[in-house]
Amino acid sequence: MAIDFKKTEKELYQPKTSPSIIDVPEMKFIAVDGKGDPNSSAEYAAAVELLYGLSYAIKMGNKAVLEYVVPPLEGFWEVTDDFKGGGAAITDKSKFVWTMLIRQPEFVTSEVFEGARTIFSKKKPNSNVSKARLETITEGLCVQVMHIGSYDNEPATVATLDRFAVDNGYVIDMEGGRRHHEIYLSDPRKVAPEKLKTVLRHPIRRA
Repeated sequence: MAIDFKKTEKELYQPKTSPSIIDVPEMKFIAVDGKGDPNSSAEYAAAVELLYGLSYAIKMGNKAVLEYVVPPLEGFWEVTDDFKGGGAAITDKSKFVWTMLIRQPEFVTSEVFEGARTIFSKKKPNSNVSKARLETITEGLCVQVMHIGSYDNEPATVATLDRFAVDNGYVIDMEGGRRHHEIYLSDPRKVAPEKLKTVLRHPIRRA
């Protein structure tokens, strides 16, 4: 049976709708940086296509190593001004600066990744595979919650998330490259906005 991280590591992918504290371990990702409104940016669409293309190239080319389900799309988000979160709505989405990611199994080395880039380049010769990188990330201590509903309705959930952290003796820590994190468990092309499931995660430290 294929390994599905969403099922084997539920603490990372299936939090409750009430906030909780988690220590996120080191994981491997394919990552692509960009900026702009995800609803209209060609750069965002190309990044997502590249991430899935490389991830499936790795999966299909290494079935003898491990049978697994490609993990969900994730994103680290910030904006180009001094916005630091706290549940405020972002009205100008063109200001978004993002890193989109898909987690990779531990067997994925730089050699495996380069092989996938070669395969994807042959299928999509106009794609800029140099924008993708293999990266190891350790998020560490975070507060997280399951948001159910439209992406535009996230601010209220984020406010609850941050308030829980503060009430329990933590500080939201958006310093040193730490950012607002989202994990997309639903396909917005197939799921109604009010039923979308998104893990929201903020880095924290002890107050």
